[in-house]
Amino acid sequence: MAEIRVLIADDHAVLRSGLKLLINTQTDMKVIGEAGDFRTTREKVFELHPDVVTLDLSMPGGDAVRLIQDLTNEVPETRLLILTMHDDASMFRTAFAAGAAGYIVKSAADTELLTAIRTVAAGRSFVSLPGNAVPSGPKSPPVLEAYEQEALNSLSTREQEVLTLVAQGHTNQAIADRLYLSVKTVESYRSRLMTKLNLGTRAELTQFALKLGLLQSEQ
Repeated sequence: MAEIRVLIADDHAVLRSGLKLLINTQTDMKVIGEAGDFRTTREKVFELHPDVVTLDLSMPGGDAVRLIQDLTNEVPETRLLILTMHDDASMFRTAFAAGAAGYIVKSAADTELLTAIRTVAAGRSFVSLPGNAVPSGPKSPPVLEAYEQEALNSLSTREQEVLTLVAQGHTNQAIADRLYLSVKTVESYRSRLMTKLNLGTRAELTQFALKLGLLQSEQ
């Protein structure tokens, strides 16, 4: 099995050193680069093509959400794992809507971080927030506008499956593999979903799925 190639993006050199030491002790992953700001992170991703980027949200040199959106669209094979001090659900939802595959706070245990890296590298999502800030599923029916409920009711079973997998952070290729479809067919389903739900971007599609509680946090 190939090693998971990791890029560490954080503006604290001491933290980067600690993460590098931790990751490089694992037999199935290695650190291939580091970055201390958003501009350098972008450059390193295009230069090194890592499998996973551990990305801090508070670095100089740009905007975190814009970078997540750009990298998700331009380098979809690289998975973005947010590693941050921000432990509120609203920040998590913003990051996931932009295209992040995972979200974990810096206070998490080392073993949890390693699990998160392996999970997102495998094409799944990973969420860990203190105090169960992110629900594992809807405890009550979501409150939708009338037009949203009507649009949701118009979705076929397959479209709902694709919507759920999008919310869970799966790539087009991962969705295609799971549902035994071609990538082109998955892309068509995504486009059809955005049309039916009256959404203009992939980020809005993810936000809608999150509103429904379709994202399952890893336990």
